[in-house]
Amino acid sequence: MPEASTAIVPDLVHEVKTPSAAGFEPLLTREWLVTNGLGGYASGTVAGVATRRYHALLIAALPAPLGRTVTLCQLWERLRLPDGRQVQLGGVERVGRAPELPGAGFLREFRLETGLPVWHYEVLGLRLEKRVVMPHRQNTVHVLYRIEGASGPVRLELEPAVHFRAHEAEVDAPLAGPYSLSVTDGRYELTVPGNCPPLRFRPQGAEPTFTVTGRKLVEMYYRLEGDRGYPATGEMWSPGWFGFDLPGDGEVALAAATESWEVLAALNSHEALTAELERRERLLGAAVPAARDAIGAELVLAADPFIITPGRIEDAARAHAAGEEARTVIAGYHWFTDWGRDTMISLAGLTVPTGRCPEACYILRTFAHHMRDGLIPNLFPEGDRKGLYHTADATLWFFHAVEGYVQASGDQETLALLLPIFIDIAEHHLAGTRFGIRVDPKDGLLTQGAEGYQLTWMDAKVGDWVVTPRRGKAVEINALWYNALMLLAGWLTAARGEGDPDAEKFARHAAQARESFNQRFWYEPGGYLYDVVDGESGDDPACRPNQVFAISLDHPVLAPERWPRVLQVVTERLLTPVGLRSLAPGHPDYKPRYDGDLRSRDAAYHQGTVWAWLIGPFVDAWLRVHPEDLAGARRFLEGFVPHLQEAGVGSISEVFDAESPYKPRGCIAQAWSVAEVLRCWVRTAPK
Repeated sequence: MPEASTAIVPDLVHEVKTPSAAGFEPLLTREWLVTNGLGGYASGTVAGVATRRYHALLIAALPAPLGRTVTLCQLWERLRLPDGRQVQLGGVERVGRAPELPGAGFLREFRLETGLPVWHYEVLGLRLEKRVVMPHRQNTVHVLYRIEGASGPVRLELEPAVHFRAHEAEVDAPLAGPYSLSVTDGRYELTVPGNCPPLRFRPQGAEPTFTVTGRKLVEMYYRLEGDRGYPATGEMWSPGWFGFDLPGDGEVALAAATESWEVLAALNSHEALTAELERRERLLGAAVPAARDAIGAELVLAADPFIITPGRIEDAARAHAAGEEARTVIAGYHWFTDWGRDTMISLAGLTVPTGRCPEACYILRTFAHHMRDGLIPNLFPEGDRKGLYHTADATLWFFHAVEGYVQASGDQETLALLLPIFIDIAEHHLAGTRFGIRVDPKDGLLTQGAEGYQLTWMDAKVGDWVVTPRRGKAVEINALWYNALMLLAGWLTAARGEGDPDAEKFARHAAQARESFNQRFWYEPGGYLYDVVDGESGDDPACRPNQVFAISLDHPVLAPERWPRVLQVVTERLLTPVGLRSLAPGHPDYKPRYDGDLRSRDAAYHQGTVWAWLIGPFVDAWLRVHPEDLAGARRFLEGFVPHLQEAGVGSISEVFDAESPYKPRGCIAQAWSVAEVLRCWVRTAPK
């Protein structure tokens, strides 16, 4: 097998000799993730126990309307040793039983090599190495094994377990049988009724055999689904197992795919691993120098899974007709699709430090095609070709994303192409558009709100309950609105010259908004900014992180003399080692923990829960107030370094509990979390 990455990023090594007090719990709470550039992925726990509905070896990203689809759930691994003993390596948990981890006692090391997971087992003197890799832009997974040091012939048995279901389907969804297995010239193909393509298996090495059983695996228990208030018991089906007879040393592999046989046969597993390692080395080589230290390089690799080719054929057709490619950003793994807000916030961090500006251009142009009534989509639902537009801020973040891209790339052609769209956006916001999004002509501030909708980034909703509606004039919405107007006026002046009437008009609107903002949003008793003014219940003085955008954006709307006081309040009341709290302690709605069922989690989602991505605007605000303090700003990022070795290994979680020990929660890998930490890591690098 290829050697590990040698230079730019060291291995991230995780010792698994768990102390007796911890037992094997760390193996069940650390998760790994491998992706394919399409939104598909493989993921699981280090122990091999599936604890989520999203744990599987192949979740294929199929073209709309299918969307991502769970196919190969597990691969049970058994070793038959020369003395006749049998050892099971993978773990399993069934209803009413403690997790069975027979292989955990043999696991000596789990690590990432250039971001890819590697397990090392030692079984009675025999050494077994296991790797998982997905070729870029293929719905294929390869699982590779290398055995060394056996005293005699060893038999490795691999039993696939499947459950074809939609990505969001719960684990108790019925098995979509009957399954049909066909074998032709060493090609194993599993089909199921419906539109899902067949699952194809390609065993490699050691003259494999296959034993047919056709058994159902019942009462499989997914503990995190139960903890999150969802059905936690499901079934899987196994067609049988592959057997490989190995000498004392040897390599074998099993590939599984929903791709055609021609695609699956194009690369054997060894070649696929080599190709993916080379691709990752090129990613690291393209990154800016400040992103090539150990942590920066780790974050460059962590950023890669979020930039994908969407499964919407229309996007690809439009892009290809223009000689381009369609790209978008997955907001988080495991359950998010591509979201407009997350994409625009993440764009600079995912593409500029990583040297991927051409893909940033593709992303911006992809979203521009979906503009409707002055709004970009809030999100694209799984498997849907059309977006949903219920957002007041994603479109304003679009301006911010384009400015960051143009500053990094110098691409005036794309800016010129987008200028008419930005004018249309501004005009729609001035006149009023969907969901009550409009400028109040009395003060020039942007108001928003519609019954039953959550339009800002604080968007938790359970049934008909909008947890943080924030209808009215929200602080970050108006900071973004002022920033957008100033950017647009500047772009128009640069393109058309001084005195351009459109530029002057938008500059006047910006000036009115700034004056009103500083009059209306200052909360004198607290020395910080109201979160919402003219809301359903008047002005809301809740101390939230949204006020930091009044300082952090390219054109800060807050008067400079107030920056230090606001920053002090945010630092004292909201800052944690892993981001900013969404609500300050002491508020009646403050929740210190984000756990429990869906209603309990959403009640805490923006009511204290720490958001990692907010460290980005906080660092920007800090450096605006303390422009020479790069070392001090870098210290605010240090809490993320140990986090790279927990939860989603090698990535950054979506959210954390609001109080120590700041347990990671939510998605194990979140685009804007990684993007903002990487962007600020580069920004705060020593000069």
